[in-house]
Amino acid sequence: MKLKEATSQRIIELCNQYGYTPNKLAEMSAVPPATFNDMINEKRENPSSLIVSKICKTLKIELKEFYDSDLFKNLED
Repeated sequence: MKLKEATSQRIIELCNQYGYTPNKLAEMSAVPPATFNDMINEKRENPSSLIVSKICKTLKIELKEFYDSDLFKNLED
């Protein structure tokens, strides 16, 4: 799995876990919906750490909690 895929799947997992739609989480995180949707739809080759940080701040989780997922093990180049 590539980083962009893992990031997309992790965002979707967190949306489900916290009961937010992707659009709602984007709005709450002050991330433009188009940018957020591009990340979820894996259209961004390099997912922005700033956006991930905003998502974490909104959900009140640490960055390490975001990345502490089996999704990020054995990533492809």
